[in-house]
Amino acid sequence: MPYHEPVLLSESVAGLSINPQGIYVDATFGGGGHAQEILKHLSGGRLFGFDQDLDAQGNAESFDEESFSLIPVNFRYMKKYLRLNGVNNVDGILADLGISSHQIDIPERGFSTRYEAELDMRMDQRTALTARKIINSYDETALHRVLGKYGEVRNAKTLAAALVVARGQQPIDTIEQLKQVLKPLAPRNRENKYMAQVFQALRIEANDEMGALEDLLVQSELLIKEGGRLVVISYHSLEDRMVKNFINKGNTRGDEQKDFYGNLLRPFKPVVRKPIVASDQELASNPRARSAKLRIAERIAWQRN
Repeated sequence: MPYHEPVLLSESVAGLSINPQGIYVDATFGGGGHAQEILKHLSGGRLFGFDQDLDAQGNAESFDEESFSLIPVNFRYMKKYLRLNGVNNVDGILADLGISSHQIDIPERGFSTRYEAELDMRMDQRTALTARKIINSYDETALHRVLGKYGEVRNAKTLAAALVVARGQQPIDTIEQLKQVLKPLAPRNRENKYMAQVFQALRIEANDEMGALEDLLVQSELLIKEGGRLVVISYHSLEDRMVKNFINKGNTRGDEQKDFYGNLLRPFKPVVRKPIVASDQELASNPRARSAKLRIAERIAWQRN
């Protein structure tokens, strides 16, 4: 099995509108699929990959192109590490958000309901916060917030209370222990979706995914040259809403800010009005692409005060 089959590969790389001599960033290197395709279009240009996952970093060993460099940190530190490499501006940034097939398919990572393992869910295994720690140490109010905000779990308050009661009898350390708490509360015939929502909430919290995405978007304004491209593939409504707001309104909240003449103040303009989704052909070969949404934006001549 490949480490990760890249989603919307041709569409996302085409969205970068690559200058062969330009500087580009693959913010989520993973298995290197998007990076390989970008490198095919470069001649004299450079590509920087970012990935915090130690497993993903091993994939870069097969890249012997002098034009490629992997920076083994979370993409939220992109601006800092690019400058350490002598780069202040880039021609484009591509980010394929969410979780990789490899992370899901390795049982001990704790990302999937299909396997029995400890509740880990860290993308960067050097960090301290795990799903296990969230479940066993967050108070009921904090659990309610995480489940409701990041998993959009309808009975988040009830579930938070049930988790607190269950962990009072025995720590909830494994996936199976968590599933036993979830099963009585899951809507009938929607058990799998319900568990997926809970796991998504815990994963987002453990990795501060929304905070990292906001950092990426804010830094893209500072890094991408006028005429350069921002290309983002998201997999759930929370990510897509943040990306859409930033592209269309100039901030992640979606608030409109206008100048004296009524012009919308924003650093990017959308290249496509609606998100691009996977074709039927791609869905047939890669079902995990079904929730993917691709948005493309171009940097315009405007600087925030």
